[in-house]
Amino acid sequence: MRQKILVTGGGGYIGSHCVVELIEAGYHPVVIDNFSNAVRGEGDVPESLRRIEKFLKTQIEFHELDLLDKPGLEKIFKKHSFYAVMHFAGLKAVGESVEQPLRYYRVNLTGTINLLEVMQSHGVRNLVFSSSATVYGDPQKLPIDEQHPVGGCTNPYGKTKYFIEEMIRDQCTAEKDWNAVLLRYFNPIGAHISGQIGEDPQGIPNNLLPYVAQVAVGRRKHLNVFGNDYSTPDGTGVRDYIHVVDLAKGHIAAVRKLKDNCGCKVYNLGTGTGYSVLQMVNAMEKASGRKVRRKSAGFSRTLLHSPVWRHKWRRSSSALCSLNAEEEEAGKELPPVAW
Repeated sequence: MRQKILVTGGGGYIGSHCVVELIEAGYHPVVIDNFSNAVRGEGDVPESLRRIEKFLKTQIEFHELDLLDKPGLEKIFKKHSFYAVMHFAGLKAVGESVEQPLRYYRVNLTGTINLLEVMQSHGVRNLVFSSSATVYGDPQKLPIDEQHPVGGCTNPYGKTKYFIEEMIRDQCTAEKDWNAVLLRYFNPIGAHISGQIGEDPQGIPNNLLPYVAQVAVGRRKHLNVFGNDYSTPDGTGVRDYIHVVDLAKGHIAAVRKLKDNCGCKVYNLGTGTGYSVLQMVNAMEKASGRKVRRKSAGFSRTLLHSPVWRHKWRRSSSALCSLNAEEEEAGKELPPVAW
């Protein structure tokens, strides 16, 4: 019998790609999502899952549920015997978190506490948590490896990821039969080879590539490039991007790691190679055959005074800067997955 995996936030960008990989790896995903960043499709099911069902010729069990609804979460766990939980659900916009910190703390932290408590009461002890490289804060060294200090987060979103990691660590310490893998990554990009699912954010995109794509198809007039005098080859910010399918396969490797009774493990997922804003734009132009209009906002030497912009665009691991990940631990310890 296929092992059941609960996927929270499985209708979103990363979650939906992980659902594909779970199915192809022989697992049975059960998906919950509250549509905060998923498109509602036919039958009140995320459009991403509807499309996955079609191109994989399968059926996916879905429940519309918010993690703040603890009684609803209890019902799901009473219905199923889960081997593990893959946790993506949560708010994730850096700038918005600066404007609405209490909302981020309530949704991300309280939702996760509910999840952990329900897991505990139903004897589910295995967890893969989709964390973020924002937990590293301003980098003290490059490249950033798993031993880099954490907790110096520059925005409420990053703090919620850090606090959740600490909650999971403490739970694994308190109850030795718990196993968790915390995955930290920078910038997922790309889409499934079918072209049926990908990143389609609601509202104004917070990430570079979907914004570039929207400019390319005419949904937005131009791209503002913030900063032109960084110490990078073309003066624009450099970041470590990872293809979302590679990232999803990393999550499958993490699920397989759980069977080793691994305790609490932390891995960076990245390529170790950085690409600049202009390199990304040029790649999109080449792939799409469309011109991407862009304008230089040119304020990397003088930061804006608004706290939202200061947090959103400062030279840190949560903004456009010269960063790359060191993913040696993941390569050494996570079991291989067919790429």
